[in-house]
Amino acid sequence: MDSRTYNPRTVEEVFRDFKGRRAALIKALTTDVEDFYNQCDPEKENLCLYGFPSEQWEVNLPAEEVPPELPEPVLGINFARDGMQEKDWLSLVAVHSDAWLLAIAFYFGARFGFDKADRKRLFNMINELPTIFEVVTGAAKKQVKEKPSVSNHSGSKSKSSSKAQRAPESQSRQSKPLQQPKEEDEDLEEQDEDEHGETLCGACGEHYGTDEFWICCDICEKWFHGKCVKITPARAEHIKQYKCPSCSNKRARP
Repeated sequence: MDSRTYNPRTVEEVFRDFKGRRAALIKALTTDVEDFYNQCDPEKENLCLYGFPSEQWEVNLPAEEVPPELPEPVLGINFARDGMQEKDWLSLVAVHSDAWLLAIAFYFGARFGFDKADRKRLFNMINELPTIFEVVTGAAKKQVKEKPSVSNHSGSKSKSSSKAQRAPESQSRQSKPLQQPKEEDEDLEEQDEDEHGETLCGACGEHYGTDEFWICCDICEKWFHGKCVKITPARAEHIKQYKCPSCSNKRARP
């Protein structure tokens, strides 16, 4: 199915479409940021950043048909690239991408006759996710309570080994549940879930899950799903200082 012509018809389908496009745009502005930056050549014509339900992104010229089949993303993102600091430019693209995602979602809602209750439910589902701007700028991380740098519980999160050695004593005890009474162990599990339940992946923007492996960047201190940055628990054990793709790709811009 062509991701450009797929038309979701229920609230759940529209939300699934929204999440796929959102994941694609976040990928372009974080893990794939160097490739995205290079494609936005100011010497080219007006370019747009598209995100598709398949979680793939594309920098391309706007649709030729008028009016377009779907709302179009902001035009000419490439022209401002070299006239702004990179982080400011990415933030600007992120804001416009958020606006485009909402336009797409509510276009489908209007087209397929969502009533007031459906529109409210759709917005509430969307509002549970941080915006692309919040993910790209790190604002989403600031909205949650301060979290420890390391969680040893169930081995589900990992900082680099040098940081892990400095884990607080209370967290070290969490890695030895067999030495705790059953009730105390359950309390520790609930505490760990509370501490990390609001953590957001710097790549996909999704929440932390206790059954998932995560790793934290030693430079920007954002957390990432291991699968999103292609780091396995075994590989993490041998990394002294982990740099996420965005920090690894940073270099002085002319």
